[in-house]
Amino acid sequence: FLPQVDPAYTGRVGASEAALFLKKSGLSDVILGKIWDLADPEGKGYLDKQGFYVALRLVACAQNGHDVSLSSLSLTVPPPKFHDSSSPLLITPPSTETHWAVRVEEKAKFDGIFESLLPVNGLLSGDKVKPVLMNSKLPLDILGRVWDLSDIDKDGHLDKDEFAVAMHLVYRALEKESVPSQLPPALIPPSKRKKTPVFPGAVPVLPASPPPKDSLRSTPSHG
Repeated sequence: FLPQVDPAYTGRVGASEAALFLKKSGLSDVILGKIWDLADPEGKGYLDKQGFYVALRLVACAQNGHDVSLSSLSLTVPPPKFHDSSSPLLITPPSTETHWAVRVEEKAKFDGIFESLLPVNGLLSGDKVKPVLMNSKLPLDILGRVWDLSDIDKDGHLDKDEFAVAMHLVYRALEKESVPSQLPPALIPPSKRKKTPVFPGAVPVLPASPPPKDSLRSTPSHG
């Protein structure tokens, strides 16, 4: 497989090359995001030979109905299957553009909470979001991570979609699911996907607008 994704033999496979190649496995973005996180645990944004090997093994495990986890690496599974086709659909899969992990009925509920907090120009400051997050009684480090993940454009404010991501993560955490260290691709709102890579960690997303002055910046992670 390596010559296909690393034709120059650099010993590294970049995120975009790996993403396109792994997409050919036919697995969902959520599964591929998990595989990427395990294959690139330090968030380097590329895979070395070992990381690529781990990714291939995990693809094989997922295709054979096993969990995507490091413990699955010791299982004996058939080699991974990839559909080798240069179809342009692999580059821009139509389904990911519309699919979002926040369900429609969830979004309606979160939009109601958002409006009740009196957003200014469609944005809620950290000070307005903080009481809602604190209300969940989750540990502060978890709430800090929720804020960091949901403030996708890093402007110190949440718009309606980012707020929905924050609430979705809080509800998952209340159901004893762990908050991820990076936002899974399926949770990135469709409106924010233009600049984001298929996998987290590949290219830093620049903020759409200059960050506000420090007096406005107040995030739950600092208190």
